[in-house]
Amino acid sequence: MKLRLATLVAAAFAAAPVLAQEGDPAAGEKAFSQCQTCHVVVDEAGTVLAGRAAKTGPNLYGVVGRPAGSQADFKGYGDSMKAAGEKGLVWNEEEFTAYTKDPTKFLKDYLEDPKARGKMTYKVRKEEDAHNIWAFLSTFSPAPTEAAAPAADAAAPAAPATN
Repeated sequence: MKLRLATLVAAAFAAAPVLAQEGDPAAGEKAFSQCQTCHVVVDEAGTVLAGRAAKTGPNLYGVVGRPAGSQADFKGYGDSMKAAGEKGLVWNEEEFTAYTKDPTKFLKDYLEDPKARGKMTYKVRKEEDAHNIWAFLSTFSPAPTEAAAPAADAAAPAAPATN
């Protein structure tokens, strides 16, 4: 009985990220059209997966779980975005949707700095669109590396000893 309960709990936790996602990737693909003026999704091989060859904003490939302001080949981050990344901002659905709805307000709140400014001036008006865009971008995130697995295992609580 204990083993079944533990299995069910583990399965629920494993499914949680999928269940927690609120958006629709197909609707997000359509909504992404408002982002492609500045952003593109290009994989490691250089294949354009979404958007155009825009370079005003960073490449959004692999944005899921990426620290803010850390896209290696993008040099246009503002000071506030860099500061948010240094403070520990990692892109997840909640942070991403709040940011895209009002980038400057988000950075002011996150950094607790009334002078913080975002370089992204566009605001996604509908919250549903922001969630859909996140769901769409989530489809372009590379699989976690095996190097990340030990860190996840270390963070998990130890199983009770059995005799």
